Amino acid sequence: MKSPVRTNIAWHLRTRTLELGARTLVMGVVNVTPDSFSDGGSFFAPEEAVARCMQCLEDGADFLDLGAESTRPGSRAGGTEGSADAPAVSAEEEQARLLPVIEGILKERPDAVVSVDTYKAVTARAAIAAGAEIINDVSGFTWDPEMPAACADCAAGVVLTHTRGRPEEWRTQPQLAPEAVLNLVRGGLAWSLAVATAAGVRPQSIVVDPGYGFGKRFGENYALLARQDQLLSLGRPLLAGISRKSFLGHTLAPLYGGSPAPVGARETASIAATVAAILHGASIVRVHTVRPAVEAARIADAVLAAG
Repeated sequence: MKSPVRTNIAWHLRTRTLELGARTLVMGVVNVTPDSFSDGGSFFAPEEAVARCMQCLEDGADFLDLGAESTRPGSRAGGTEGSADAPAVSAEEEQARLLPVIEGILKERPDAVVSVDTYKAVTARAAIAAGAEIINDVSGFTWDPEMPAACADCAAGVVLTHTRGRPEEWRTQPQLAPEAVLNLVRGGLAWSLAVATAAGVRPQSIVVDPGYGFGKRFGENYALLARQDQLLSLGRPLLAGISRKSFLGHTLAPLYGGSPAPVGARETASIAATVAAILHGASIVRVHTVRPAVEAARIADAVLAAG
């Protein structure tokens, strides 16, 4: 049976809507962290982060995604503040990093659409109050029980990502068969959607993300990508964040003397994987280097239109 394809739909954010499906939208990533796997603190200072955001918009990004805590494999993200497994970045520190950047972006570009990558409800509320339109919860509402209510109260756009465990557990997860990966992700996202609905989050405000690299071991990501369009049966648009992920580097290892390709050498692979994600139903792609992704998305969209 032919898998479902993406359809045109309005994504309802806090104060506006984005039209999904007619063309792929590009989300430009800017990490306001000293230790991100992808850019290593290049935009940690607020003025550097704002400048990078302006460049992303100039290069064609439809909106921005700001993160202030690294969720790289092995990190302590996802812990409970005040406990023995507290996250490395407190909510207070996360907000101190994020809020000046949101303010700076909106001062320069009042029309900019800002997404905040956080799993902490208190940070989500502060970011929305500062002008953000979207909360991108990489835990899919599994790490902070207050997050569903926060998103419902703020009436923000929401990205629910599938995550298998916490970053400190990802390197030791048992291997899954290809179909098992798809079933795990589909079941996890269905759970997140049910929690969101029960909390009062509007269905038309939700986009789902398969969570490439988030608890999926190397080849499992390709098994998921090859079947990604089957997740459209959940009834929500798909966002794919594949840019610079480590599984791409491992695939390129034979070209780099047997060692995984370094982050800076994964751009071409990122574009290839991003195009595959679009052809398998993604309405939004999350990328670090915007202009090549915008151009690649135009070609992928032309293929979809012709089909």
